Amino acid sequence: MTSSENRAPLFGVMLDMSEPLIRLRAVSRQYVSGDQETYALRDIDLDIRAGELVALMGASGSGKSTLLHILGCLDRPSAGTYRVGGEEASALGPVELAALRRDRFGFIFQSYHLLPQLSAFANVEIPAIYAGAGGLERKTRARELLKRLGLGARLDHRPSQLSGGQQQRVSIARALMNGGAIILADEPTGALDSRTGREVMEILIELNRLGHTLIIATHDAHGAAKTRRVIEIEDGLIVKDRKTEAADPPPPQEADAPPPAAVAPHASSRASSHDSPHAVAWVPRFIEAARMAWFALLAHRLRTGLTLLGIVIGVASVVMMAALGEGAKRSMEATLKSVPQNYVEIYPGKFFGDPDAANIHTLTGADADVLRRQSFIQSISPTLGASATLRLGALKAAATVTGVDESFFETSGYKLEMGPGFSREDIVSQRQVAVIDANVRKRFFPADNPIGKIIIVGRTPCFIVGVVAKNLAMESPGAGNRLVVYLPYTTVGARLAGRSYLDSIVLRFHPGVPIDAVAGGVSEILERRHHAKDVSIFNLEERVRAGRSFTNSMSFLLGAIGLISLIVGGIGVMNIMLVSVSERSREIGIRMAVGASRFDIQTQFLTEAVVVCLAGGAIGILVSYGLAHAASSVVPQDWQVILSVDALGLAVASSLLTGIVFGYIPARNAARLDPVEALSRD
Repeated sequence: MTSSENRAPLFGVMLDMSEPLIRLRAVSRQYVSGDQETYALRDIDLDIRAGELVALMGASGSGKSTLLHILGCLDRPSAGTYRVGGEEASALGPVELAALRRDRFGFIFQSYHLLPQLSAFANVEIPAIYAGAGGLERKTRARELLKRLGLGARLDHRPSQLSGGQQQRVSIARALMNGGAIILADEPTGALDSRTGREVMEILIELNRLGHTLIIATHDAHGAAKTRRVIEIEDGLIVKDRKTEAADPPPPQEADAPPPAAVAPHASSRASSHDSPHAVAWVPRFIEAARMAWFALLAHRLRTGLTLLGIVIGVASVVMMAALGEGAKRSMEATLKSVPQNYVEIYPGKFFGDPDAANIHTLTGADADVLRRQSFIQSISPTLGASATLRLGALKAAATVTGVDESFFETSGYKLEMGPGFSREDIVSQRQVAVIDANVRKRFFPADNPIGKIIIVGRTPCFIVGVVAKNLAMESPGAGNRLVVYLPYTTVGARLAGRSYLDSIVLRFHPGVPIDAVAGGVSEILERRHHAKDVSIFNLEERVRAGRSFTNSMSFLLGAIGLISLIVGGIGVMNIMLVSVSERSREIGIRMAVGASRFDIQTQFLTEAVVVCLAGGAIGILVSYGLAHAASSVVPQDWQVILSVDALGLAVASSLLTGIVFGYIPARNAARLDPVEALSRD
């Protein structure tokens, strides 16, 4: 170490000798286990002034470590009062106690308590991070502290790469990072050889000369003799409080040594803004939490990888299910766009499903002629159905025969691929002409032009005058493979069905006319003609609504399947994070000892869960692209897998929400750990 003059700007503190820095009155610490009560401390009265160098001596189990924990606000007394700097510590809440530890105390432990995944430099930085210090400020201070403690060449070394003495020096630097006006050392030389132990003790004595108040718990009488005051504890009681031969008043603070606020501007008085977790800007605080979370995740690669795998599967499932649902929805929407919105079908029967509908024969071609003359009608066609066998040479097949008039294809939205279709004369003269659909053409004329050819419908030879294209929007479910041939409805009635009454009338009304007005007008006209209400009206908007309802239900079902996968992944995250909290209890205790509040601990563990889930989400999106490309060659051509922006946004939102929801309970459990209990765990 260099001279005290050179170290003063880093190590020195301003002393206040007007009143005791630490005052305990009737302090007891009691532990209850079942019906048994055990006292670690009994009625402790103790004053320690600023700048003192005090040794707490006693055998193992005497209570000296418990007293040290109470002094450092890691533990609370069961009874009595504890004042530090004139402030009653016993009445403070968790946030205030964390700020008190951060701003007033520095801890040095027998087993060093360094975080193994971090370098010496990063370990020293931790208290300043929780104090809200700027990056450049804390890095400069950490580097200078380590250099002055002889570790300038070991900044990037992890604890496992350092000797015991070097690790203890890192621990000392960490204790001084926020000023360390009061340094609490628990057996600081207990794990060191005698030579290294003497060196560490000399460092502590020199820190005391520079104004730091030191309280050392030890069972080493030789080391205690170097302090100015020895307090002997036995069975939780102070049995002796004596000055040593080394006792002398501390030297006055050097004039050029800055006060604590100048030494560590970020570690100001107890009235600092850090009492509130919202005082420090949340963006840099989150960045630091994310950085520490990343180091923690890298330190447990296998566990992190397994957690990622669950999230990747869940997110990929959500994205793919959303993509399949979106593809189905767009396919259905494209189909529904071809459905005429101004289309109405009229059927016999007072209502849909009327059991007497088959016995109602009042709907005729004359009704269609009357309706055709109404101003709101754009086009109209009667329909009359029958079944027949189609024959062409040796070929034959069962088919549905639909009788229509010349306006049917315009009205229903079917397009003629070939031929002129029907004329009005064909209808009036009951001509034997036919329009076939694509399935009939494929069955009977796979390589020929069917126009002008003759096909026998039942026993009636018909000239083919047209070929109609498919219209999936107008077809009923299951009709895709059916063979359909269209004839004039007058021909069907006279030659095939043997009746004149109709199965239905289809009509298209002018756009802009309200459907209710159309339905009301048609019902009124037909009721007047039939002298009874014996027809029902079906609007294709109902089919559109049914189609959209189906696609929405399917999208919901697919989304639910993906969501279940994501929930399973989220439960995996929670389980692994709960295990992580249990395994990292000592790390949590260390962080609390150096100034982390419950909010800081909860933020870090919650950030770890969010970082894992967001990383899993990013990988899941990449996997989804690969799966979507592979699925495109499997699904039907009219049903594409669409990775929309909404699906990707859903993946990111799902990842973030999964991290927050399933990371909250483990993070909350970590934040509520008792510091002393956490430090004692392996």
